[in-house]
Amino acid sequence: MSSLTSAPGSEAATLIRVLVIDDSALVRKVLTQIIDGEPDMEVVGVAPDPIVARDMIKLLSPDVLTLDVEMPRMDGLDFLDRLMRLRPMPVLMISSLTERGSEATFRALELGAVDFIAKPKLDVQSGIQSYAEEITEKLRVAARARPRRRVPQASLAPVAPSLSADVVLPCEPGRYLSTERIIVVGASTGGTEAIRDFLMGMPADAPGMLITQHMPEAFTRSFAQRLDNCCSLSVKEAEDGDRVLPGHVYVAPGHSHLLLRRSGANYVTQLSQAPAVNRHRPSVDVLFRSAANCAGRSAVGVILTGMGKDGAQGMLEMKQAGAHNFAQDEATCVVFGMPREAIAAGAVDEVAPLGDLAGRVLSQVGRMRTTRI
Repeated sequence: MSSLTSAPGSEAATLIRVLVIDDSALVRKVLTQIIDGEPDMEVVGVAPDPIVARDMIKLLSPDVLTLDVEMPRMDGLDFLDRLMRLRPMPVLMISSLTERGSEATFRALELGAVDFIAKPKLDVQSGIQSYAEEITEKLRVAARARPRRRVPQASLAPVAPSLSADVVLPCEPGRYLSTERIIVVGASTGGTEAIRDFLMGMPADAPGMLITQHMPEAFTRSFAQRLDNCCSLSVKEAEDGDRVLPGHVYVAPGHSHLLLRRSGANYVTQLSQAPAVNRHRPSVDVLFRSAANCAGRSAVGVILTGMGKDGAQGMLEMKQAGAHNFAQDEATCVVFGMPREAIAAGAVDEVAPLGDLAGRVLSQVGRMRTTRI
């Protein structure tokens, strides 16, 4: 694998140059047709396994890779691990919608993959072709990402119309007053690892927390389980009517918007299968608006790495309702889109590196506890 350390890419290239790595000839063919059909990208090579891909990376210097997980001769995860230690570059994982596939996908994101897309059934018309827009959008984002050299440690749905949160709930801030603090978090591309790092900095008695991460339905339960295993908080995939308790985290399921509601003096979760907002369900805007409505100045908002603008308007509504909001800084984001939009909207009170966010949020919660609502 030492050959991966040479041959830097050409900075003069105008097209996004993609190397497709998959053991299925049909997948390679369909991905090539999708990518070559776009005016701003091209497939510069295809490889049936990582051994072939290793030499093609040196020869072709692609801008981004698509990488299958399970392949002959070398597992995709082993290849990714070596690649990110020797020659970091943007990688979009292609993963199966299975429990085993979801675990492998999260491991790939830990190793440095920018994002992933579920591998649909190998029916050209109703399978991969219907994912063409999502695949090409994720490739564009991945090509702009800034992967970092990994240091070894010791131990989807079709795109929907862009609607606002009005299709789910009205904006009615200030309806409730409470002394119980709540934290709401939104993220997209790069967010699985950012959320993990953020939660690992939180103590077991942190305020109740709701999280919306753009993610397909088949992955959110495994995502919550992984978070539960690595931090001191209790993490679960949210269900309708969960009582929101301190020290507990509720992750939006991939099939529904997650909302914060009040039931008497208590916070509870609500799930909604209303239309997608900003082309996403779950949507960060929906979660943040519900926090503005139900928690107001008792809430803290956090927006992490992700593409697009989902969350900016909802975070602005939170700020207008008295909440204190944080955004991850550009230097530590995989994609700075969502934080940038929230900052530009005037919705953010503090911008901080990912490693500082947990401490900053806890300090703000401490200040809120000394102030009467």
